[in-house]
Amino acid sequence: MDQTQQTRRPVAELALFGQRGWVGLIVLLLALVIVALLAQTVLKSYGMLGAGAPVKAQTRVPGPAAPVAPETAGAPSVPTTPIERARGLEQQLQRDAQEQAQRIDEQTK
Repeated sequence: MDQTQQTRRPVAELALFGQRGWVGLIVLLLALVIVALLAQTVLKSYGMLGAGAPVKAQTRVPGPAAPVAPETAGAPSVPTTPIERARGLEQQLQRDAQEQAQRIDEQTK
């Protein structure tokens, strides 16, 4: 804006014109903080942030004060780290692909 345009504008309009950038910047920073907080909670729930165990929904049931561990004699162990879960999923997908290939081969014979 040059000098002649500034002299024709009222003072209040000139003051607002100079402050528009700050409001936008504050709104962007606020949005960035909100996104960062949401990302942090999602990463914690997936167990990828490394800060404790994944967040799980728990239902409260009246009963003994200390929770009783379920019997896991026949149950397979549950992987706790994300890499173990990914490897287990990969193995399951490979088994399913082999079974599907066998079924397809049997149907084409």
